[in-house]
Amino acid sequence: MTIDQITLNSFRSYVHLEADFDPRVNVIVGENAQGKTNLLESIAYLSSASSHRARYDRELIRHGDDHAFLKGKVSNRGRTFILEADLNRGMRRQLRSNGVKLKTAGELSGLLNTVLFCPEDLYLIREGAEARRRFLDSCICQLRPRYTQALAEYKRLHQHKTRILKDSGERPDLLDTLDDFSLRMAQCGAIIIHYRAHFIRRLVETAPAIHMDCSGGREKLELRYETVSTVTDPEAGPKILFPQLMAHQESHRRAEIESKSCLSGPHKDEIAVDINGSSAKAYASQGQTRTAALALKLAARDIFRQETEEWPVLLLDDVLSELDARRQEFVLNRITSGQVFITCCEEEKLARLKDGKAFRIKDGTLL
Repeated sequence: MTIDQITLNSFRSYVHLEADFDPRVNVIVGENAQGKTNLLESIAYLSSASSHRARYDRELIRHGDDHAFLKGKVSNRGRTFILEADLNRGMRRQLRSNGVKLKTAGELSGLLNTVLFCPEDLYLIREGAEARRRFLDSCICQLRPRYTQALAEYKRLHQHKTRILKDSGERPDLLDTLDDFSLRMAQCGAIIIHYRAHFIRRLVETAPAIHMDCSGGREKLELRYETVSTVTDPEAGPKILFPQLMAHQESHRRAEIESKSCLSGPHKDEIAVDINGSSAKAYASQGQTRTAALALKLAARDIFRQETEEWPVLLLDDVLSELDARRQEFVLNRITSGQVFITCCEEEKLARLKDGKAFRIKDGTLL
């Protein structure tokens, strides 16, 4: 799986960009604020119709413009896909694959899979549970269209239910609709928990060995899925999980009304990470947490390969400069297969990567 060409118009800092990429390694060199991250962000957007840096699509449109356009030529299992995204201020975006309009972002699943690793991800273990949920969502959405749809609907319902709870003091009649929102959230939540549990099981099977290798055999990584307490088996089917979620929501109904917030559901899920038997978030050193973050990202890449029989496109956004020499070497030794994009400020550090292309970027122009 590779992205062979990309065209950008009015995306972030780019007025216009056209580029052809190598199917192996692509090194993007340039000073800060020249557009390196924007380029990788555009590739990731074409894979999932979402950005790791922007909550709304309008934030991706170049300042002063009303419209942005992204187009990528993708090779996948001997087939070619032309993926396009039209972004407009004040209007719904339009996604297309080979000229056919897509109804939802979930229809992009499996066309272009990417694993993005940026400096913020090195703090994946130290941050709150929301960061680890974002990591899960970014992975599963590319593999499971049903998950993408359920997650989007759950987020919409969660926003509405939160608003109902907050406004119920002045308008008690709004509480008449609360049970309907809770029911629909439980339906979507059951799907979300089911898919998260299965993906985390794959992480449990894959990440510890990577972590052990990176740490030189000195550290043992353990992962654990923590979800709604009434759920007895997260990997069970949604039909089994649904009544368990409903029971939990019912037991928290009064507390939610009093606190005016949603207290029950997978929006509070967590991946507990332990190193050598202790909580990594509470007790691990910076080096240990960075190794754990590396293990999760590289494990996700391996899982994509196992699921699709194709390597996902790996996007390393200025990560190597944040790692010590040993961890840099570990990462470089594991990316000898599949297409890779690496951004950096100093090309000399990547001299050992002989196969591929090197680009220099300046003021939004790729040379």
